[in-house]
Amino acid sequence: MAKKHKILQSVPLVAIDLGSHNVRAMAAEMKDGRLHVLGMEASNKFQCMERGVVVSPTNAGYMINETLKLLANRIRVDALPSAFVSVGGRTMQIVSVTSKRDQIRKREVTQELLDEMELECKKKIEARNPDVAVLDLVPYYYTLDGKQQDDPPTSAQQATIVQAHFMAFVGKKDLEQKVVDSFSRSAKRMERMYVRPDALLNALALADDTVDDMAEGCVILDLGAQTTTLTAYKGTQYLHNKVIPLGGYDITRDIEQMGMSLAYAEQLKCKYGCASADLVEVNHRFRVPAPNAPGGEVALMETDLANIISLRLDQIINPLMEILNKEADRYRVLYITGGGAMLKGIDQYLQQKTSIPVMYGSHASFLSHDTDDEMCMPIYSSLVGTLLLGNEYRKKHPLAAANDTGLPIFKALRDMTLDLFTEQETMREQENE
Repeated sequence: MAKKHKILQSVPLVAIDLGSHNVRAMAAEMKDGRLHVLGMEASNKFQCMERGVVVSPTNAGYMINETLKLLANRIRVDALPSAFVSVGGRTMQIVSVTSKRDQIRKREVTQELLDEMELECKKKIEARNPDVAVLDLVPYYYTLDGKQQDDPPTSAQQATIVQAHFMAFVGKKDLEQKVVDSFSRSAKRMERMYVRPDALLNALALADDTVDDMAEGCVILDLGAQTTTLTAYKGTQYLHNKVIPLGGYDITRDIEQMGMSLAYAEQLKCKYGCASADLVEVNHRFRVPAPNAPGGEVALMETDLANIISLRLDQIINPLMEILNKEADRYRVLYITGGGAMLKGIDQYLQQKTSIPVMYGSHASFLSHDTDDEMCMPIYSSLVGTLLLGNEYRKKHPLAAANDTGLPIFKALRDMTLDLFTEQETMREQENE
């Protein structure tokens, strides 16, 4: 019997998160002002990222294509031909940039004008720095005839002199280009690229119950698999963005050095790992299969495991805390998120290193009440933030999703053909390695 497909009221919002060892995709639709998550899928068939940078566009393209097909099947729609994506990376930095326009006389401030000014700022930065690309431009504030406002001007506002001030996230050109190449090889359309700090800001610091923290100053610590990112905000301003090219994966590799397999090391870390030995409540003893160890197994105490973890955590966290504690009085709260936020005792470990109150970031207030509770886990914060940014983009550019309403037969054939060549190219790359 043919599979029945859902009829959705609008084209779903789809977000892609390119992780170190997997690609995740989440689909959602707005429901009474909140995101209703339709489904989530992931693919870990190939490794395509290294420290936040795509190292194999072919592998990444294959997994984007596969993940969106799995997701389309899960939510029972014909196809998901496009997605928003968030990226990070160790080369990412923040710079400020301004565009000014004289309209000669008092006129409406149109969205077209604001888009042109944004593009001008992007070109200005890239002209000054040929080796970098603008990954995202985040509005800082606007000035209309000398009067400053934080929110983007509406079509009802008029001005002669318009100034737009942006905070730009920039990175090495290959960071952006390889993401673009990945989507090209996936035969899927990238609606827009965002940076993880901005996605997390929208998911955590701009939540209904935390917006005051944003106004007074807050910090988001994103504990990823291969990168750890600290971003500080105040009002609409980005104060700091620091990326450490180390993360949870490095901790797993440290545990692996005991002689066990990487898979066992990951399980041990996730189930019994603690951020510090002094936070261990019951000191269990473990025996783990370890082919490379004498006797074929390794025995260790839970405190031994915690010591391995805390040594690597100190290497990752101490440089960030050194930066942060110099101006701790500027921040009201430090939010922790990402997969590493699920490590037992991580909040207490961090609180021992700073006077800034430490809290777990939550994006739950943006999700509809009938969304699965699992979607509230911190590992999904960047996906939720990307969906929120994508929704705002669609509001400003209502025709953006119009190209995705159907899947003509020639495009379906093209996708099938590309899948075949992508698989063949992937196999050739692996053989050459």
